[in-house]
Amino acid sequence: MQTVAEPVAQATQLENDAAEVMASKGVPLTVLMPCLNEERTVGRCVLKAVAEMARLRITGEVLVVDNGSNDASVAVARASGARVVVERRRGYGAALRRGFREARFEYVVFGDCDESYDFNEVGRFVERLRSGADLVIGNRFAGGVLPGAMPWLHRRIGNPLLSFLVNAMYRVGVGDSQSGMRGMSKTALRAMNLRMSGMELASEMLIKASLAGLRIEEIPIILAPDGRDRPPHLRSFRDGWRHLRLMLMLSPLHLFLLPGLLVALIGVCVIPLLLFAGYGQHDGMFGPNLMFTASILSICGSQVALLGVLAKMHAAAMDPVFEDRRLGRLTAALSVERGLVTGVALLTAAAFCGLPVLARYASSLEVSSPGLWILACTLFVLAVETLFGSFLISIFDMHRRDDDQPQLEGANASID
Repeated sequence: MQTVAEPVAQATQLENDAAEVMASKGVPLTVLMPCLNEERTVGRCVLKAVAEMARLRITGEVLVVDNGSNDASVAVARASGARVVVERRRGYGAALRRGFREARFEYVVFGDCDESYDFNEVGRFVERLRSGADLVIGNRFAGGVLPGAMPWLHRRIGNPLLSFLVNAMYRVGVGDSQSGMRGMSKTALRAMNLRMSGMELASEMLIKASLAGLRIEEIPIILAPDGRDRPPHLRSFRDGWRHLRLMLMLSPLHLFLLPGLLVALIGVCVIPLLLFAGYGQHDGMFGPNLMFTASILSICGSQVALLGVLAKMHAAAMDPVFEDRRLGRLTAALSVERGLVTGVALLTAAAFCGLPVLARYASSLEVSSPGLWILACTLFVLAVETLFGSFLISIFDMHRRDDDQPQLEGANASID
């Protein structure tokens, strides 16, 4: 029977053959290790990385980013041959981002320095990068998770769920979205413009790489039990929620637009359907109470959808990686002129529905058709939102429209 190590061993042999060619050309590499109280293991990890680079004749460095250790981690890392920098802002993402900035070479391969990842594998990552990949992920499930290396909750629920969501929402196409051993070029790092300071940086990296159109590849690796004598820094529910929160925050389409439009559509359709069915005169299961609830849904949904449009525009203005061609078409469709026409049409419909009810109320002080009045009020609120929302969208979009204007030929063009 084939063991979990055999696929990795076969892949290692093939890629190490190619690595000999790679080595003869010289490869600039930084092996990066974030570190927090890892004095028991950091030295052995550094020595492995140094030995592997020497074996492959790779020009590079081992860079350890200490994130506030109160043990001998820094001294052990330096004694083992690493360059050490200190990042005072706490967090896995903060340490990695500092390492990315400090890295002296074009290719960066990083992994935890707790001996759960094998730094003898750095050559395989570099070879994939030299072959054209922008981001290389070590897939622990494809290579093998040794007994005791990953808690059941992470292996069976947390990691598969987060991988499913990031693939479904952002079309990343990876099998192990939370792997802590990765390689990338500094060009790819600049394109991703990473900002997160916690564990969620692992998801941010995949999301932005996909949005930027970078080439993402996976290679099988083995995950071993770590060598710590203390609990891991990862907190399952806290860090899992931070990953999920980030996925939603970076996707206004899934967080705002789609739910908002769906709720608004349901609310808008329910009221006239009930009216045409003959309801809305008296209280009951399908009476004014249900219509009022549908009105609230339609108004809330439209507001959430408007927030989604504004969120997408803000994201694109803050970071070019979120630029979406569909956004230009959407904002063009929601121009001030179209907003004014639509808002006036909704106001007209509101008046058509509401004025007869007002006239009856003025003569008899009786609301003859509460359902029709609810529909009129709903249309009026949606009209006001449309009128002012179109202006707000155009205000957010002013920089884009200015950038799209054609420029005059010559730096000093003038009118004669």
